[in-house]
Formats: sequence, structure tokens, C-alpha cells
Amino acid sequence: MTLKTSAQKVQDAVTALGFDFNILEFNETTRTSADAAVAIGCAVDQIAKSLVFKTKITGRAILVIASGSNMVNIKLIKAEVGENITRPDADFVKGQTGFAIGGIPPIGHAQNLTTFIDEDLFLYEDIWAAAGTPNAVFRLTPKELEKMTGGKVMPMKKVSK
Repeated sequence: MTLKTSAQKVQDAVTALGFDFNILEFNETTRTSADAAVAIGCAVDQIAKSLVFKTKITGRAILVIASGSNMVNIKLIKAEVGENITRPDADFVKGQTGFAIGGIPPIGHAQNLTTFIDEDLFLYEDIWAAAGTPNAVFRLTPKELEKMTGGKVMPMKKVSK
């Protein structure tokens, strides 16, 4: 089966990094963590959602890979990067990653992104990440995610008061 162009780009990045994960494309959408969990048949917490932020002063793109059900604690990311961050528009995200929102993978980006990984993903043996389209994913372990991205593992769940 031939992958869509963006999914093939992720498959090529996976292979170039020395991994042998297979990209899966679904007829159903995997755009949100909840959608992906339903399509895959896993827990929402096992979805490694890729969120792009933008630093307010330097304009750098920051990639946060969070557990699917977690709200990201912006204050923790801000402390790590040393400046305020904001959610950028879709054009910025596409320009920095090469992918549209809803299918951003953890690797294969247009630019080198500072990456942070939610420690809660390490509660699971297997996790699932987006693979370039709103219908494509791949399975990997949290350790493989850390290795392939070079991301810093840290707590990032926003805790309700």
C-alpha cells in the first residue's frame, strides 16, 4: 500500500534514523488524541501528541510531545526555554515542521526543534505518534521516542488546583 506523501516523509525519516516502525494509515481520523485512541484501540494516554509552541522573544519553535490526555503546564516549558511561549498560527507550525496541525510527527521536521517529552508517556510499554497526516500513526516505545527526538523528558502535566 502506498502512503500519502506526508506519511511517506515520516516513514523515510524513521528509516533514516535506523528504526523499522511501520506507518499505519486509517480511514478514520486520528487528528485528535481521542480520535487516534479509538481508531487504534488503545488508551488516550498512550497517544504521544505533538504540540508546537513559539517563544515570544526569539520566535523559536518548541515541540512538546505530551501524553494524549494531559494538558501541558506552560509554566514548566517556559522555565525550560527561559522565555514566554505562545501557541502559534497554522502557517508558523507548517513552516517549522513541514506538516499541518493534526498530523505533526515527533521527527522529520523542516527545522530543528527544541523538544520536550512528557514523562507520563513512560508509564506505557507502547505509545502511538502521529505520522504526518490526520489519518496516519506509528507505534513505538517511550525510550525509542526519546532516542529518535533527542528530547528532554520532564513532567509537564498541568495539575488542577
